[in-house]
Amino acid sequence: MIVVDRVTFAYETGGAPALRGASLTIREGEYVGLIGANGCGKTTLIRQLNALLLPAEGSVTVDGLDTRDRAAVAEIRRRVGMSFQNPEHQIVGMTVEEDVAFGPGNMGLPTPELRRRVDEALAAVGIAALAGRLPHTLSGGEKRLVTIAGVIATDPRYIAFDEPSAYLDPAARRRVLALIRSLNRERGIGIVHVAHDAREIVHADRVAVMEAGAIRCEGSPRDVLTDREMLRGLGLDAPPAVEIIERLREAGVGVKGGALTLKEAAAEVAAHIRSVAPGGGAEER
Repeated sequence: MIVVDRVTFAYETGGAPALRGASLTIREGEYVGLIGANGCGKTTLIRQLNALLLPAEGSVTVDGLDTRDRAAVAEIRRRVGMSFQNPEHQIVGMTVEEDVAFGPGNMGLPTPELRRRVDEALAAVGIAALAGRLPHTLSGGEKRLVTIAGVIATDPRYIAFDEPSAYLDPAARRRVLALIRSLNRERGIGIVHVAHDAREIVHADRVAVMEAGAIRCEGSPRDVLTDREMLRGLGLDAPPAVEIIERLREAGVGVKGGALTLKEAAAEVAAHIRSVAPGGGAEER
């Protein structure tokens, strides 16, 4: 379990805090979505999770290991992988295969185990055929998959994703988001997913909302992401399904609320049409 307990942090001494008493818990195997307006502290918060940044006040522990304990940092970083917003900032190998081997290679693994991990990670993200490619020849989506493979190869318990769909076309975006869900559901890896688009985290176990360096609220995706007014107040858009249903309700159409996906919204509209159709159980007007 990762526990962020009342963390305060500023990038410059005497500067405005980027985090102001932020607290958040991520349980092993849990998928947590993290949203908030630009500049609210999301990236700063997740960089606290594997000791890239350290609290000025408060504490961060990973399975009981304190990020301020220098002796624990290597193990913390093994347990908590990080996928940065721009994959260009994370790729260091001359080839895809070398890049994926970089992280586990620094762990001092024997060669057969290193080979196994690299092969399995490449296969897990579907890029085994790219093993010998030069990273600069890859598309943005392929580069993103390379960085995720590199994280998987270190066998983490948790992975923090900082806007993993940034710079991707729709097809690559869908592929990456499906991979993140698979890592959580099939491998049991705890996920912290920073998202700007609320649609990306409707399948999370829990959603936390940041405002001005602190966690404003958290709850199930259905509870948080259907709160259209709260999201608007923070400059965020609700998922399209929520907007569609709420606009219909505002127009006097008696559909139920609570839809998170377009499939759910379509089902609610269909149910309403059936209910008001002749013989559908409602009085004709």
